[in-house]
Amino acid sequence: MDTVKASGVRKRGAWLGNPFVAFFRDNLGIIIGLLAICAILTVMSPAFLTQNNIFNVLRQVSMNLYVACGMTMVIILGGIDLSVGSIIALSGVITGGLISFSHFPLGPAVACGLAAGVLIGVINGAIISQTTIPPFIVTLATMNIARGAAYVYTGGQPIRVMSDEFNFIGAGYVGSLPVPIIYLVVIVLVSLLILNKAKMGRHIYAVGGNMTAAKFSGIKTKNVQFFVYVFSGLMAAIAGVVLASRMFSGQPTAGQGAEMDAIAAVVLGGTSMSGGVGKIGGTVIGGLIIGVLSNGLNLLGVNSFWQYIVKGVVILIAVYVDFLKKNASEK
Repeated sequence: MDTVKASGVRKRGAWLGNPFVAFFRDNLGIIIGLLAICAILTVMSPAFLTQNNIFNVLRQVSMNLYVACGMTMVIILGGIDLSVGSIIALSGVITGGLISFSHFPLGPAVACGLAAGVLIGVINGAIISQTTIPPFIVTLATMNIARGAAYVYTGGQPIRVMSDEFNFIGAGYVGSLPVPIIYLVVIVLVSLLILNKAKMGRHIYAVGGNMTAAKFSGIKTKNVQFFVYVFSGLMAAIAGVVLASRMFSGQPTAGQGAEMDAIAAVVLGGTSMSGGVGKIGGTVIGGLIIGVLSNGLNLLGVNSFWQYIVKGVVILIAVYVDFLKKNASEK
């Protein structure tokens, strides 16, 4: 009898420890919110639940979530990265320019575009980890530097890229599945592995929770900060190359407001702006909510200017909820 009871407890414990169950338990509120929004939009617009529109939403969401995966680590660390939108523009125009003007092969051109994003990430990480200058100031500066470099490189004009190979990166399909969604799955899995399975992930949470305690425990906090900002730069660069491919051109104006969309997805997904708390799964749901809202407003013919208001309200509500949770935990 005792053996049967013990077996039952073990099975129940294994069920509760299932990562999928834990995911739904941790994100139940925003999952219900996402399903409610989808249900309302399905009733209000018959076009919402069609296959073409669903893939369109996922393609749009994927760009934001590339950036948001990096931003999640940055915010867990207790920092912020305002340069990601400008990195999107810079990486896109460099890749497009090298293909169109310099006739680079696709591989080296894409590598140079990604390297530009990594370089901005290296600058951010080096300055933030080696000084006490606030990340907000550092990334604000590199935001302007990267955007300015994109304008200087292009002369303020779009760079048209007429290459089927390049266009496949952001506009191609594998079977019936858009390629950007495949990238998204890979990026989310890599981010999950870093945060949940790797030593670096444990260090990111530790540094974000209490940097002083992390230092005393032997964690090389400077290395952690450096890694996170480089990773964020790489994620933004990937988004830039994919976006340029989708638009068939490198645009110096691309990525404007991308940092706000990424922050909205991260905060809505439950990551604390105070650092030390957050999960990639929540960020994915948060990104889906932002994408579905934007798509729904477009389908309903709502003026696009209202989307800025909606995103601002969403960020404010999410930050306020985080504030209430923090206060409740301290009492």
